[in-house]
Amino acid sequence: MPLLDIRSPGEYEKGHIPDAISFPLFSNDERATIGTLYKREGRISAVKQGLEIVGPKLLPFVHQAEALESKSLAMYCWRGGMRSDSMAWLLEKAGFEIQILEGGYKTYRNAMLDFFHQALPLIVLTGFTGSRKTDLLSRLKIRGEQVLDLEGLAGHQGSSFGNQKTNGQPSSEHFQNLIYRNCLQFDLKKPIWVEDECHRIGQVTLPDDLFQQMGSSPHVFLEVPLDERIEFLVSDYGNLPVAKLVQATTDIRKKLGFDRAAKAIEHIQRGELPQAVEIILSYYDRYYLRSISKKKSLIIKTVSGSLKEPDKLTDELTELNSYAV
Repeated sequence: MPLLDIRSPGEYEKGHIPDAISFPLFSNDERATIGTLYKREGRISAVKQGLEIVGPKLLPFVHQAEALESKSLAMYCWRGGMRSDSMAWLLEKAGFEIQILEGGYKTYRNAMLDFFHQALPLIVLTGFTGSRKTDLLSRLKIRGEQVLDLEGLAGHQGSSFGNQKTNGQPSSEHFQNLIYRNCLQFDLKKPIWVEDECHRIGQVTLPDDLFQQMGSSPHVFLEVPLDERIEFLVSDYGNLPVAKLVQATTDIRKKLGFDRAAKAIEHIQRGELPQAVEIILSYYDRYYLRSISKKKSLIIKTVSGSLKEPDKLTDELTELNSYAV
């Protein structure tokens, strides 16, 4: 059954129930006009203005609904109130069966926040930059393990270099909705694997309660050789244009150190990417060591091995499921 979001396009873009279709009763400007009128002159004046705006749209709304090729439709607005009721009335008159989500989008958001209040059986995979944690989590998922791919949902690999690879990110609000939708599919009696992440991934933020739980859940430390990490990072980012690699390095020059940043950029411009990566890792490794030193008591296992034997590493990870249950 198609799910329609009756709110304005701006509200929809900020965040919506995943897979919902934008079907706005009012445009952004129309919603703003009605809201201003409501505050200045009251509800009746706002309703009259709304009717005047919607009147010419009635038949187009029916045509839009017919294009969905379903006689049964669900819909919501902010609280399941006047906008949903108005659209439901129209489409019911046109022969559709309508279900309004009780409480609207506000109830969905509250349910999302409540979900992360509960204890989740998380196992956090941690390790230095370039340890291919995301790849190993993908392998776990293929084997049937429960994996929450935060970077995939965020559309960002983290870090200044991840900024150069992203094709755009959802809003923080919608990112959190996507996480919630994914978590609803999990069996909370079984472990959920997740990568160690900062509170912010690119421009989006994790739900506060989820981030706090990640910070107190069992951690598995992945230890792989430095030369293999460098090799992987060169293959992962080496196809980016030189200008983007230079920009990413410039963005961290204060933290990396101006001299080291300049040297790394020189290597990049010469096509000497392994040398550049080794310099850049001096910052990321130092930052990671400070972070992980605060979590030593959470590390339940160190898994050491070669990235050239991913199946072996994955085998060792699957043996640790019992720690989260």
